[in-house]
Order: sequence, then C-alpha cells, then structure tokens
Amino acid sequence: MKQYHLNDENQSQENHSQETLTYSISELSKEFEITPRSIRYYEAEGLISPQRQGSQRVYHRGDLIRLQLILRGKRVGFSLSEIREIINLYDSPKGEQKQTTLLLGKIEERRNALYQQQKDIKTMLSELDRLEIRINQPEK
Repeated sequence: MKQYHLNDENQSQENHSQETLTYSISELSKEFEITPRSIRYYEAEGLISPQRQGSQRVYHRGDLIRLQLILRGKRVGFSLSEIREIINLYDSPKGEQKQTTLLLGKIEERRNALYQQQKDIKTMLSELDRLEIRINQPEK
C-alpha cells in the first residue's frame, strides 16, 4: 500500500497533480481493502468529508490520507474518538507539532494498557494451568 502524508512541504509538480485527482468509493475500498460501508461509516462519523457530484461521493487526496490515518490508528488500537482528535489537529495552526505530541502521549497510554493486558493474560494462564493440574490429579 502506498504511503500518503497530509503535510508534505516539498511538493513537486507531480504531487500537485496528484492532489487534483479524485477517487470513487470503490477505488478507495480497493486501495485500502475495506468495504464501501466502512468508508461510509467513517463519513457518518465525520472523519472524512467527500464532496458530492449528484449522488456520487468524490474523494480527494485529503480524504485518502485521512482514511489511511484512520486505519493505521485502528490497527494500533485507538478508538475512533482518539483518531478524530489526532486527525483534527491538522486543521489547527502548528497542527503537526501538536499532533505529534498528542500521538506520542496516546502511544504511551496504549503501550501501558497492552502491558497491563499482557500481565493479566499471564496471570490468567497461570490460574488455568493450576486449575487443570488440580482437575487432572487423581482423587486420594
């Protein structure tokens, strides 16, 4: 999958022409290997905002990048509200710097939660092992 960036500062002419490209919902669903229904859901949640041409949704490069960020965020376990918060920082002045700071904080929170889950899983596995041993011991 291609990598897309919202704040490319050194855009060449080729990048500029890419920004004028539009995408259909089926093209995005193929590109990101998700269903059109998922894309419509992210639209309903206000995470992407395609333009309309009649009844057709028309997606631009910004929508494509936001969709990539949404899917990346979901992959690492962020909620949609956390993803929305991170993405919306791009719209503010110095958004990328604020986004980086916020994202680093969210990563730390997620990492700590995963470590706690890992600890809980180890504890549960040990308890299951002890229970299994007790069940398999012959009665005296």
